[in-house]
Amino acid sequence: MSEPGDTLDLLPDGVVVADADGRVCAINRVAADMLDLPATPSPLGRPLAEVLTLRDHHGAAWTDTNQPYGGLRTRTAIPEQTWLLPEGTEVLVTARLHRLPRSGSGQIGAVQAVALSLRSGRGRARLDRDRSDLVATLAHELRSPLTGVKGFVHVLLNRWDQLNDDQKRLMLTTAGADADRLSRLIVELLDVARIDTGRLQLHRRPVDLVRKAVQAQQSISVATSTPIEVSVADDLPPVDADPDKVMQVLTNVIENAVRHGAGTVRVHVDHLAEDAGWLAVSVTDEGDGIPAELRKRVFTKFWTAARGGGSGLGLYIVHGLVRAHGGTVVIGERPGGGAQVVTTWPVAAEAGE
Repeated sequence: MSEPGDTLDLLPDGVVVADADGRVCAINRVAADMLDLPATPSPLGRPLAEVLTLRDHHGAAWTDTNQPYGGLRTRTAIPEQTWLLPEGTEVLVTARLHRLPRSGSGQIGAVQAVALSLRSGRGRARLDRDRSDLVATLAHELRSPLTGVKGFVHVLLNRWDQLNDDQKRLMLTTAGADADRLSRLIVELLDVARIDTGRLQLHRRPVDLVRKAVQAQQSISVATSTPIEVSVADDLPPVDADPDKVMQVLTNVIENAVRHGAGTVRVHVDHLAEDAGWLAVSVTDEGDGIPAELRKRVFTKFWTAARGGGSGLGLYIVHGLVRAHGGTVVIGERPGGGAQVVTTWPVAAEAGE
């Protein structure tokens, strides 16, 4: 085993190295702890199969399964695999097979050393859980509107002659709203992927921020009984932004206030007090507000409040889109109680939309 302070002991992962005879010639403390090896007798000089006490779910040993000293002479590595430590914890194991250089015949020589890396499987398990959460969230969010569309279409097809015009109009309107919701969910997922990979594209031009705020208010008011009021300062210039992304941000912030807040939702557009080169859109509600310790978490993927539901992607997208414009999103408290979300947008150099 390497001495304290040796280079291998500085590594975060477990390392085991065996020589050409299949005997361990180096091992760091992380690997020794993972494999539950006692200090004496020393694992150095022992066969790799005795030291590397890894098993799969069927009880097979790593060395028996992978045969690091056998197989094709062209093999120089063993890809990452999941194995079980003696106490049952999963670890990710990968190996490098070091061979003699090519001889005059062009053949690669026998294995001279096997170097293995052992890494905790907790990170992979956490990633798998995140992926499972994503699938579960998408299945739930997509199933609800899809069920509505499918149900109303079947009713219209099977009972068309028995329905009056008002019933048909109601069903078609509801199905159309559900289809719009599906489309928005798909757009949100695409935006999440683009934000995560840095491939978000903006088509910026001068945009009337007041007009967009009013359009968002009118669109959301159709589907809710919550009062939404818009107030604006005088003589506001246009902002330099992507009009579709502005609409998406304002819609998500206002809908979030409607869903998770209470009372009247108020939207105010004005110059940013600290800098006249920016406009600010403040959205407030009269609910319980967002506790200070949670205000950073609301911008993470799949964060949802205890009430109101939703995909948990809205504010994550808001944060990504506003930052892509160079602006900021700040969550605070409304004077008198409730939440306040303020987004900032850069003023355009010339008039436009």
